[in-house]
Amino acid sequence: MSRAQAESVIKNIIREIVQECASKGHSLSETLVAFMVKAVVLDPQNEFNVDRTLTKDDVQKLIKHCVERLVDIRSPGLDTIKMQVYFDMNYTSPALQSVFPQTELGTFMSLTKRDKERQLQELTFIVSGIRLFNKEWILNEAIPATTQNVDIEIQNSQQAAFRFTALVERFQSLDPPVSPSEIPVQLLKESLINVRQHEAFLRILLNDIIGCAQQVEMLVNQLGARMEQLQQTVQSKTAVPTAQVYPQFISISHLWTCFQDEMVLLSVLSNILASIEPFTRTQRDLFPEELLIPHLENVVIKTDEQRIHETMVNPEDFMDNQQIQWLFPETTKNYDRLLLQYRGCCGYSIIKHDRLLLPGNPDIGIMQYQDKLYVFSSREAAYEFAFHPDKAIALVAEAAKKSPELIQLLELHQQFASISPYSQGEAGRMIEKPVTKSDGGTQTDTHILEYNIRKDYEWNEWELRRKALKLANLRTKITKSSQTNLSNLRRENSTQVYLPKDQTSQTKRDNQSNVPRPQVFLAGLRGVHGIRTMVKMDLTRAVDE
Repeated sequence: MSRAQAESVIKNIIREIVQECASKGHSLSETLVAFMVKAVVLDPQNEFNVDRTLTKDDVQKLIKHCVERLVDIRSPGLDTIKMQVYFDMNYTSPALQSVFPQTELGTFMSLTKRDKERQLQELTFIVSGIRLFNKEWILNEAIPATTQNVDIEIQNSQQAAFRFTALVERFQSLDPPVSPSEIPVQLLKESLINVRQHEAFLRILLNDIIGCAQQVEMLVNQLGARMEQLQQTVQSKTAVPTAQVYPQFISISHLWTCFQDEMVLLSVLSNILASIEPFTRTQRDLFPEELLIPHLENVVIKTDEQRIHETMVNPEDFMDNQQIQWLFPETTKNYDRLLLQYRGCCGYSIIKHDRLLLPGNPDIGIMQYQDKLYVFSSREAAYEFAFHPDKAIALVAEAAKKSPELIQLLELHQQFASISPYSQGEAGRMIEKPVTKSDGGTQTDTHILEYNIRKDYEWNEWELRRKALKLANLRTKITKSSQTNLSNLRRENSTQVYLPKDQTSQTKRDNQSNVPRPQVFLAGLRGVHGIRTMVKMDLTRAVDE
C-alpha cells in the first residue's frame, strides 16, 4: 500500500466515524475524531498491534471503539479531550476575522485601487470611533471583570479538585479499596483530570489577561503624555506648522491601534473562557455537591497549600545512583522558576494510585534525572520513584495510554513523539518509530599539542653517520685569514651592466623571372600518302604576352 493510499484509508476511517456519530446526534470535528483514533490505538486494552497493517476487522473494531467513546455523554475524560482540542484550535487563532471576515475578502480584492483606498479610509474612521467609544469600557470595566471571572472559575475548579482528591484517597485507603456504586472511583479520577485541565487553561488565560492589563496601563500613560505634549504644541496658536503636529497625530494613531489590538485580544480570551466552561458540565452533573457531602464527613479536605508541609529528602540516601541529583531552595537559584515534569504533579501517585493527580511539593526537594526535573507529594513517593526512575517514567507513560487526556495535561508529548500516524510511515505499517535525524558538526584543533617541528631532523642512520664524520673531521681543521693595508675597511661592491642584445639584419632578396618555354611543331610527318613535305612551325609564345 502506497503512502497516498494509506492517507486515503485514514481519512475514510475518520470520515466514517464522523458520519456514524452524526447519525447518533453528535456533531464532531475531524480534529477531535483524529485524536480519538490515535488514543484508541495507543490504549493497550484495545489490543491493536501497531507493527502490522490493519485488516478489515481491525478497521471495524477501531471505528466501533471510537464511536463508543465519542458518544459517551457520561465521560468526563471525553469532555477533557474536547476541551484540549478546542483550546488548541482557538487560543492561537488570529483575531483578524473579527474585524475583517474572510467572506468579505474576495469582494474587497475585486475593487479598484481607488475604491480600496476609500474603503480602507472609511474603515479607519469607523475603527477610530470605536476605539474612542470603548476607551473607558476597556480600562474600567472589561479587564477587572474578566479577571474576576477567571479567579472565580479557578477557585471553583480548585475546590472541586480538592473534594475529588479527598474522596479518591479515602476510598483507596480502605482495605480492600471499595467505593459506593453512585460514586465510581474511575469516574472520580476522570473528573479530577477534567478540573485540573480546566484549572491549567484558566491560569493560562489569567496570565494573558494580566499581561493585557499591564500593556493597557502602559499605553494609557503614553497616550496621556502624548496628548499633553500635543496640547502644549497647539495651545494659544492660530497656526501650527504641520511638521510639528503631524508626527504627533501619527503617534496617537499608533497608540489607538495598540488599544484596539488589546481590546481584540481581551475579546478572544473572554470567548475562550466562556467556551471551555461547558466541557466541565459532565463532571458537575455526575457529582453534584449534595451527592458528595455525605461521603465527605469526617474527611479532611486538604488544599494544595496544606499538602506542601513536609520535611526535605536526604540526598545521601541516593548516593548509589550517580545520575540523580537533588535541588533545594537554599542552594538553587531561581528555584520557583524551574520547569517541572508532569506539570508539577507527583509521578509516583499516578503510578501507585492509578492515575491519581496529586500536586508535587517542591519544598521537599526536586529530583534532577537525565536533565529533567521531578517533584513529589511526599518523601516516601520521592524515595520510591528515585530507586527505579526509568521504570517509573515508563509506567507513567503507560498510564497516559489508558487516559489519553493526560498526554497534554502532563505534557508528555516528547515521550509519545516516537509514534507517528500511518500516513507518515512506510507502506504496509500503521504506526512506526521514525528515524531521528539532526544536523551535527564537529571541530578539532589543527595541533592539539604545542607546535614543535624540527626541519633538520634526519631519520636515515647513514646520513647521521655522515654528519658525525664531518663533525669529527672539523676537530682537526682551522680557519685562517689575512688582511692588507689596501683591503682594510673595504666593502664589497657589485656592478650591474646591460649586455648587448642580439640584433639581425637582412641584405638579400630572392627574386625570380618567368620566360616563355620554346615549343616547335613539325607538320607533315604523318598521314601523308604522297611525297612528304615537312614544315617546321615555331609555337613559342611571345615574351611581351
